[in-house]
Amino acid sequence: MAEAHTKKHDYHLVEPSPWPFLGSVGALIMALGAIGFMKWNMGEEFRVLGLDLSGWGVFAVGLLIILYTMFGWWRDTIREGHQGHHTRVVSLHLRYGMIMFIASEVMFFVAWFWAYFDAALFPHEAIQFARVEATGGHWPPAGIATFDPWHLPLLNTLILLTSGTTVTWAHHALLHDDRQGLKWGLTLTVALGMIFTLCQAYEYGHAAFDFSGNIYGATFFMATGFHGFHVIVGTIFLAVCLARAVAGDFTPKQHFGFEAAAWYWHFVDVVWLFLFVCIYVWGAGTPAAH
Repeated sequence: MAEAHTKKHDYHLVEPSPWPFLGSVGALIMALGAIGFMKWNMGEEFRVLGLDLSGWGVFAVGLLIILYTMFGWWRDTIREGHQGHHTRVVSLHLRYGMIMFIASEVMFFVAWFWAYFDAALFPHEAIQFARVEATGGHWPPAGIATFDPWHLPLLNTLILLTSGTTVTWAHHALLHDDRQGLKWGLTLTVALGMIFTLCQAYEYGHAAFDFSGNIYGATFFMATGFHGFHVIVGTIFLAVCLARAVAGDFTPKQHFGFEAAAWYWHFVDVVWLFLFVCIYVWGAGTPAAH
């Protein structure tokens, strides 16, 4: 009788989980809350079924549900790995899933690059479909003082490239079962990610142009801002890996959680290189004097 219930395949049939449904509910609430927040910011109401959803409260509730779902779902995935369910086939499929996720992120940033180059290469057409100031027929628009790419942007580029080196060091240390090298590599990567974010915030605080009122500011802040958000997410991802490494998780043969974080971090590195070259260097006009 016991032999009839013995698993004779490499696949893992997961137990019924509440996380897909709960995550969907949280995403819906967060989307409605985002609309309500934007309406509230414009001094308007946002009513659904007679309820006023304007303000930031509904968005906060949805965000909390999403964060709780992420915590619970990934906790269960880690537990399944400890129980031996992450066979060779399951690990391969986890890698396929991460590759597809990164591919979707690539297309997300392609959209922002497309918007930037559309406005940069066709400045006359850009102002016909947006309530923004005229570009003056050239790029950057007239009166826009851009950042000097060879000062703080270059420093941020070096910081992020160095972080890519340290996370690779951590990966190689793990493959050679060097636990101290793994911990130090992750610690340095997390620290460099935080420094990058602080430098980006300092840069935003000293920008000579605003988000609204001109197409340059809108495309600049959306592209670099979403990249900054991904840096924050990647830093948290690696910080969780660091905590797991300190707790004794990961082995040279089974460490997909860390590998996924490293892939994501290298993706963030590559996107920043394109941002630096296309927006900061190629799109530089008259740098601001600060």
